[in-house]
Amino acid sequence: MEEYYEAPSSSSFSSLSITVEQSQPQAPHEALFLVLAYLPVYELLLMSQVCTTLRDAVNKDVLPWLNIVVERPLSSKLSDEILMKITSKANGRLKTLALINCVHVTNQGLQRVIEQNHLISKLYIPACTSITPEGVLRAVETLCQGSHPLSTLRINGIYNIQKEHLDVLAFYLRKNRSPEEQQRQQPIYYHERDNLSVFKHGESQRIIDLEICPKCFEVRMVYDCPKGECKRRELPQAQCRGCSFCILRCENCGRCLGSQETEECACADMLCIDCWLQEFPKCSFCNKPYCKQHTNWWSTCSESEFLCKVCEENSHGYTYTDEIMPNPNIPMDAAESDLEQFKLKEYQL
Repeated sequence: MEEYYEAPSSSSFSSLSITVEQSQPQAPHEALFLVLAYLPVYELLLMSQVCTTLRDAVNKDVLPWLNIVVERPLSSKLSDEILMKITSKANGRLKTLALINCVHVTNQGLQRVIEQNHLISKLYIPACTSITPEGVLRAVETLCQGSHPLSTLRINGIYNIQKEHLDVLAFYLRKNRSPEEQQRQQPIYYHERDNLSVFKHGESQRIIDLEICPKCFEVRMVYDCPKGECKRRELPQAQCRGCSFCILRCENCGRCLGSQETEECACADMLCIDCWLQEFPKCSFCNKPYCKQHTNWWSTCSESEFLCKVCEENSHGYTYTDEIMPNPNIPMDAAESDLEQFKLKEYQL
C-alpha cells in the first residue's frame, strides 16, 4: 500500500526561525605587528588595507619605515614625489634605502631624501638608470659627512661609472673605517647577485659592490668562485675571479665553467653538469631545464609532461605554418602569394 506525506504549508514555515551566529571581529595577532618592520613597501601597503588596526600601525608607527625596500611591482611606478612621501614617514630616522630598478627616481629626488635622512647606513640603488654617477657621488658625500657613515653601497646598473668615480666613492666610504675593516671583503657569488636578503641582513661586509675587473679592467661586479679547488688557491687574484663578461659561471651554483662542463638551459642560461643533472623538471621535447632564476617560465605543464617556452612557440609555429601553407593544386595570383610569404617570414622572426 502506498503512503502519502503531506508537505508542510507556508504557514508552518513562517513559525520557523533561523539563528545565525555572527562572529565578532577580533584584533590581529600580535605577531603581525612584529613582522611589519621586515616587509617591503608593497607588502606594507597591502597590510594597511586589511583592517583599521593594521592601517594605523602602518601609517602612525615609525618602525616599519626605518628600512625602506622598493621592488617590483612598485619600482616602475615610483617617482621622486612618491619617494619623498614614503621616506617622510621615517621622520628623518631612515636607516636603509633600497630602490631596485626604480628607473624614474632622479638625482634630485635621491638627494632630497638623503638631505633629510642623515642616518642612512645602507644605500641600495641598482639599475636606477635615471641616477647618474654625479648623483651617486653627491649622495655619498652628504652621507659620509655625518657621525653615522655609510657602510654599504650597491650601485650596479648605474650607467657610465668610471674608474675615477669608483676611486672617489672608495675614498668617502673608507674615510671613517679602520684598516682592518677596509681589508675585510666578503666574497660575492654570481648566483647570489640578486639576493636582497644578503643585503638587508648585513651578511655581506663589502663596502661597495663594484670594482675593477682583473681581466678586462672595467668597472663591474667581480664575482668569486665557490668551487672548492678555486677557494684553496694561494693567489689572492684567482684565475677564475672576474666579471660575468670575462668568466662564464653556472647560474645555479655560481662556479666557474670550463668548455667541457657547460650545459645550456631552456632560458639560454648556462649550468654546470652537476646542476643540469639535478635540475628538474626538464622539457619533454628538448630535454632542457630552466635555471632557478626562471623556474616560472614553463608554458604548459601537466602531470606527464612539461614544455618550455621555446618549444611551445615552435610547436605553434609549425601548426601555424601548416595552416597557412597554400594548397599546391589550387592556383594563386601574385598578390596572394606575396602576402602568404610575408606572413611566414613575419612569424618566423
